[in-house]
Amino acid sequence: MSEPVSPTPPADRYGTSRAGQDGRQEGRRPLGTGAKVAIGAALAAAVGVAAWFSVEQTRRDPVTVEMVGFDVRDAEQVDVTFQVHMPPGTTAVCEVEALAQSYAQVGTLEVPVGPAEQQTSTYSVTVRTSEEATTAVVESCDVPDAS
Repeated sequence: MSEPVSPTPPADRYGTSRAGQDGRQEGRRPLGTGAKVAIGAALAAAVGVAAWFSVEQTRRDPVTVEMVGFDVRDAEQVDVTFQVHMPPGTTAVCEVEALAQSYAQVGTLEVPVGPAEQQTSTYSVTVRTSEEATTAVVESCDVPDAS
């Protein structure tokens, strides 16, 4: 036979809770001003470091690309639409690829983009294919070397 289960937990199972006269837990002191300042300084430093990494990444790679969509017109071509985000006045070259169901490249096209007056520009191109594509991707967009 099993023993009956007690509806209340054992007294010391979860510790004891003693409230002081002001309603706060005894044994816990509130954070002092120095601790609050240190936590605030640490948070500000973390935000500053994150912002610095973001600026450095943008400086090193100022061009980003985002696929909008594609349309397989037939076995020999696919239409691709994509957006390029880069500083106004920048020129880049994007490599657009058409892929078969096996992910083999069946078409590729280098597309010069920019310079544009806005940060974001939309481009639509047609990629010729050697067989029917099932998807299309923008593999890369890079600023050509100025040398």
